[in-house]
Amino acid sequence: MKILLDECVPWPMHKLLVGHECKTAQQMCWSSIKNGDLIKEAEKAFDLFITSDQNIRYQQNLSGRKIAILELSTNNLRRIQQAARLICSTIDSIQLDGFINLEIPK
Repeated sequence: MKILLDECVPWPMHKLLVGHECKTAQQMCWSSIKNGDLIKEAEKAFDLFITSDQNIRYQQNLSGRKIAILELSTNNLRRIQQAARLICSTIDSIQLDGFINLEIPK
C-alpha cells in the first residue's frame, strides 16, 4: 500500500509500516498545501493518508474520496510505537475509501 504521512505525523513511524511504501507531505514538496488540496493530490498517488489532525473530518468533506484516511489520536511517537500492532491491523483492514479515527492507548 502507498501511504502518505501528514506533516503532523512523526516520520519514524514509517519504520512500523513494513511492507508499505511511505512518503511524507514534505518529501512530496506538499508542505504548503492545505488539507483539502493535500487530500486531493494524495488520492492521485496514494492509497492511504495518515494524519493526527483531529479536526480533519470536521474541516473537510471526506465523502466520495478515493483514498483511505487514518486519523491517529496522537502524534506522540512513543505511544505510536507501543500501538504498532493496532495501527498495522487497522491499516490492513481499512477500506480504500474509508475513514477511521484510531484511539491510540496512553
